[in-house]
Amino acid sequence: MALVNYRDHPPQDSSYVTEVHDFTSSPNTMKGWLTNTSASGGGDLPEAVADALHDVLKLSWRDEATKICVCISDAPPHGLPGCGGDGFPEGCPAGIDPIKVVKEMAEKGITLYVAGCEPSITPYKNFFMAIAYITGGQYVPLSRAKVLSQVIVGGAQEELSLEQLMEEVNEEVQADMAAGRTIDEEEMSRRVHTKMMAKGIRSKQMFKNNANLTSAGDVPMANALSKLDSFAAVQTAFKPEPSSSSFGGFGSGGAPYMEMGRGAPPPVAMMQCPLPATAHAESFNLSAPAPEPSSSSFGGFGASGAPYMAMGRGAPHMAMGWGLPPPGAMLQCPLPPSAHAESYNLSAPAPEEEDYECRESEITYDQASRMVKKSLARHQVVKK
Repeated sequence: MALVNYRDHPPQDSSYVTEVHDFTSSPNTMKGWLTNTSASGGGDLPEAVADALHDVLKLSWRDEATKICVCISDAPPHGLPGCGGDGFPEGCPAGIDPIKVVKEMAEKGITLYVAGCEPSITPYKNFFMAIAYITGGQYVPLSRAKVLSQVIVGGAQEELSLEQLMEEVNEEVQADMAAGRTIDEEEMSRRVHTKMMAKGIRSKQMFKNNANLTSAGDVPMANALSKLDSFAAVQTAFKPEPSSSSFGGFGSGGAPYMEMGRGAPPPVAMMQCPLPATAHAESFNLSAPAPEPSSSSFGGFGASGAPYMAMGRGAPHMAMGWGLPPPGAMLQCPLPPSAHAESYNLSAPAPEEEDYECRESEITYDQASRMVKKSLARHQVVKK
């Protein structure tokens, strides 16, 4: 077990860029590292993702080990389009190319799983799906911290199971290489999957709420990004996913929750909620101009009376400004037409909680495709 913590480059963060703890066989040592890990600081939205991946690559991996890395992220790397206010819009200030790093990880046999903290990571999800797919790994959506252990254990179980099948995949790849044939990755994946299905091969597979995880191969943008050779090429091709608006509501137990909207509410639907004691007068003053976006999330009204919302990192707040609102002040604003009906239905249940489990199942095409990716990378095959 090893741990690489990452934050950001100065001046965005002055504590550290990465903090590396190389492999230990002691669970207590690992527990101590995790206990001393905390989230703090941060200036702009992007983080030192490239630096962290590079440090993972340089850990003292054993050649014969099954190598798995789980990257937990709620923010994109520097330089990815769509990150307003990026302090390093050209990319990692240390010059590290995250695409080249993950390709080296794949060659070294390191499988990358990305636990993406949604919804903050959602606009950049295709990038993280792509880098996991390059190594033969998977992107796993994460909205609750308490299921992280399920993701880590489930991912390890699936990869250990697939690793036992790699020799059969390697034989197919080596046979084509010996015959001098140009390898078509998709054709090879179909061939491997067909042969394994004919033999009745089964493997461990991770499921989310009893459904298969989304394969990057089935997501056009993620699949396209996984085929590029550099971060510069990704910067040209990447388009952030549009985020649905966020709306507040209350679950059946009365607990407030936020939900990403779908569907259309009645035109005059309203959202009303108390302003916290720390909210500021400007937040409910309809004549107040919208403030500059900051690292917190806040809502209110601009000079035109139109509601605005600024999103970012850090502890969410209802508003920003000066002074304190009167006791019992309420923020009331029209829900936009794209809001989901359940977001303002006080009897609506909170969104479904995710649950992960790993169980034995028939080998899937996605698993065959990921194994082929691993074999081609490890053999450093130039693909068609």
